[in-house]
Amino acid sequence: MSFEFLKNSKIFVAGHRGLVGSAVVRALESRGHSGILRKTRSELDLRDGTAVKKFFESERPEFVVLAAAKVGGIGANSTYPVEFLLENLQIQNSVIPAAANAGVKKLVFLGSSCIYPKNAKYPLTEDQLLTAPFEPTNEAYALAKVVGIKLCEFYSKQYSKNFISLMPTNLYGPNDYYDLENSHVIPAMLLKVMKAKESGSKTVTFWGTGKPLREFMHSDDLADAILVCLEKYNSAELINIGSGDEYSIADLAKVVCEACDFKAEIIWDQSKPDGTMRKVMDSSKIRAMGWSPKRKMAEELRKIADGMGH
Repeated sequence: MSFEFLKNSKIFVAGHRGLVGSAVVRALESRGHSGILRKTRSELDLRDGTAVKKFFESERPEFVVLAAAKVGGIGANSTYPVEFLLENLQIQNSVIPAAANAGVKKLVFLGSSCIYPKNAKYPLTEDQLLTAPFEPTNEAYALAKVVGIKLCEFYSKQYSKNFISLMPTNLYGPNDYYDLENSHVIPAMLLKVMKAKESGSKTVTFWGTGKPLREFMHSDDLADAILVCLEKYNSAELINIGSGDEYSIADLAKVVCEACDFKAEIIWDQSKPDGTMRKVMDSSKIRAMGWSPKRKMAEELRKIADGMGH
């Protein structure tokens, strides 16, 4: 796939410094795209609807990848639901209408597998959205993302806008957010293991029971899928993007420890929540378009650990 149609087009990657946005920039640059628009938060606060409107009116991007969001793990979602709901709604309600009004040719909105019901059937299919209650530990984030999906869908139906919604699985990769309390599971685990190793500890403690099953995918694989969808996918119906690689949290802990060359006893703090017990997705739609993930977790986590200085 050449993605020639994007070569000289203006494409705004919102959230270009984050896990997903930086991967999209890498993917575009590797294919020779020169018209990438990027703004830091200090340059453009995406929660500010007036500022966002002015940016779109002056820059006139042709394509938009909305990768900016307030994200975090179970702890952060449970502790700060107001912020997770409000900030994500503010970003979406600023960017999506501004893109529509400025005549953007195509917008890619990124959701999350956590939008699906707590007691869904597996693998998760797109038609299960809003068929049952959310997982309580990330309800606020899921609500915001569903509003974004529906807003794109309604712009498509009412105004014939080519605004599409992609649902990635759990991600990892460069430029992730590292915080013991508030980040996603892989960066939180890497940080805990690094700290335990540095302190000379013989144990490391993780949240929950270790029993939940999760699907993980490298952010560069998602970026490749986003470019495929920019070229080929034009439906208002959401589309899952998953690797099919499923790990128990206990097995993930072992992979993380091996990536960091850390041999210690793993302790599970069962007073902490597990979250949804399984979250693997059906990604047959994107695979039918010729995409498949390429990166292997053990290799990629070792690269990340090396970069963290193990």
